[in-house]
Amino acid sequence: MRRYLYPWAKSGVKVFDSDVLVLGSGIAGLYTAIKASEQFQVTVLTKKKIEESNTEHAQGGIAVAIDEADSPTLHFEDTLRAGAGLCDPSIVRILVEEGPTCVKELMDIGAQFDRQNGQLALTREGAHSQRRILHAQGDATGWEIERALVARVKESPNVTVREGRFVVDLLENGNGDIVGALVLNEETGELEGHLASAVVLATGGLGQVYRFTTNPSVATGDGIAAAWRAGADLMDMEFVQFHPTTLLIANAPRFLISEAVRGEGAFLINAAGKRFMENVPGKELAPRDIVARAIWKEMNDGLVYLDFRPIGKECILERFPTIYQTCLKYGINVLTTPVPVAPAAHYMMGGVATNSYGETSVRHLYAAGECACNAVHGANRLASNSLLDGLVFGSRIVERIRDKFQATRPSWEEVVGPEGGVGDTGIGIIGARKQLNDQSLRNQIQNLMWDNVGILRNEAGLKMAAELLLAWEQDNFFISGVDDLETANMLTAGVVIAKAAFKRQESRGGHFRSDYPLRLDGLWRKHSLQCMEGYYVRYVPVSGTD
Repeated sequence: MRRYLYPWAKSGVKVFDSDVLVLGSGIAGLYTAIKASEQFQVTVLTKKKIEESNTEHAQGGIAVAIDEADSPTLHFEDTLRAGAGLCDPSIVRILVEEGPTCVKELMDIGAQFDRQNGQLALTREGAHSQRRILHAQGDATGWEIERALVARVKESPNVTVREGRFVVDLLENGNGDIVGALVLNEETGELEGHLASAVVLATGGLGQVYRFTTNPSVATGDGIAAAWRAGADLMDMEFVQFHPTTLLIANAPRFLISEAVRGEGAFLINAAGKRFMENVPGKELAPRDIVARAIWKEMNDGLVYLDFRPIGKECILERFPTIYQTCLKYGINVLTTPVPVAPAAHYMMGGVATNSYGETSVRHLYAAGECACNAVHGANRLASNSLLDGLVFGSRIVERIRDKFQATRPSWEEVVGPEGGVGDTGIGIIGARKQLNDQSLRNQIQNLMWDNVGILRNEAGLKMAAELLLAWEQDNFFISGVDDLETANMLTAGVVIAKAAFKRQESRGGHFRSDYPLRLDGLWRKHSLQCMEGYYVRYVPVSGTD
């Protein structure tokens, strides 16, 4: 396992500095930047354009207990129930109690949610006991939130945004503290060193590790892999959420069909036209892991469809205009025709291990959003809790940065480079045996993960996947650009997921083993932790248990 993806020299690297460095431009990154900019100079680095993130693609909404019939306690109970015994209750309590204030601040920033008769319109999704999901423009909630956050960031004199910056690795000083990031300027091909007193990872998920995913192309696990190489602990990486309903059309992307569709009354039917969720507790609104596996099982006998017709034309056109138009583009009129659906990789419950203030196991490195894991989602995330997660824990990171802020910014002189301090400042490894920029390798990773580390898993498949991925990851390859950097990070993420899944000999939440189909609380109600040394997996008990 390499500490850095390739050798580089400190000389010739263009250096920038700020008080707070935020890596990523989704809801967690931008909200953190906005809050931090009230006191600090902030730099936001983003891989592509500032708007490109998982947040932009979020349809369903943001869960928050603001209705008179609802309460933080009910939201708390629903989250714990969905999390299948691995949620940290104290962290969940923070989420549901601080969430309403953060959502109000988001609205003050400019996010406009749908209203009905002057009141905020609320819908219900899977495993929620109440209607508590705020949405915008029907099914374009993420787009609206991203629009508002981007507009506020661009207005702030204390926030500098640099687009087209790929974070290659995190930088450390002689004490092992994180002091910044080594970054590739995708336009010039030059390396940059971005230094800061506090570094916040908000790089999102890793859905691209799988053949089928709802995630955009940027979701290749870069931040998680970089934190891993920097020595940060990763937690619960075996728990990947597969969204039950994505559009299943040949040669079309797996477009997400929001859970809110089922919340408004749509049914799942099998190839024979019969409902198959009626005898399952919660029916179509059971937790995502349960619905995804039920669909997967039914697909052995043919296609599965989502029938919108019980919702009615008026509700469909008002609440789900994006879904309606997208399906129409592929020749399906949801007003009259059931839609073929299938599960796809959607969300990583695991990530860089943090406490309730986003602090990782490495000093001055924080993490928020999907790349982080503080056990708020447990083994299966409750629908529409992810956007709230980014707000609440992004805000708490800024609280902790204020408490611990060091006014003296780190210097380039204290940065520790690769061993020997020599190397090419361009992209590449001298003497490498082969190039990495072969699309077939990325396809092999995605196919291997989907077939063996996906919805259904077993010992033989997990063992084979881990061994193959590790062999590829440890090979001495030539890196010639961003595609190769992404592929290298996908390999790292794949190994970590497969290793953790292999070790967990039970089924729980998003992790289902056909050879260990039972949930075993007595043996496995504990979190997995992994660090770079030897890919070793260790365990810690769930908070509040012995």
